[in-house]
Amino acid sequence: MTIELAEGYKPSSDEDYMSPTQLEYFRLKLRNWRTELLQESDNTISHLQEENWQEPDINDRATLETDAALELRTRDRYRKLVNKIDSALSRIADGSYGYCADTGEEIGINRLEARPIATLTIEAQEKHERLEKQHRDD
Repeated sequence: MTIELAEGYKPSSDEDYMSPTQLEYFRLKLRNWRTELLQESDNTISHLQEENWQEPDINDRATLETDAALELRTRDRYRKLVNKIDSALSRIADGSYGYCADTGEEIGINRLEARPIATLTIEAQEKHERLEKQHRDD
């Protein structure tokens, strides 16, 4: 079943939560985000392959290597984000998208708009972060 979204469609709380239209909206949002991240990663690979690594000046070479390391760390974060996006797309497919992994409650449209890969409600996320901080402090 293909769902056509109206131009400029944004999910609202007036609709049934995680209706087919809302799910399609988030599916497209996630797929577009994924595509952007993969294109940026491809651009990084091309850029690094084209780079002249034989800078005669040691300071220039050090700057080049530092910039490349920073770029690679950023791309690694993108890779992890792509995995989270894939997981969110799987949740859309299995019907669990939009619901808290801990409590089963609705995550909420506003939170998903801000962070479409969210798996926890704000309250559950805060609790998780407090527990994580306590374990680090121990």
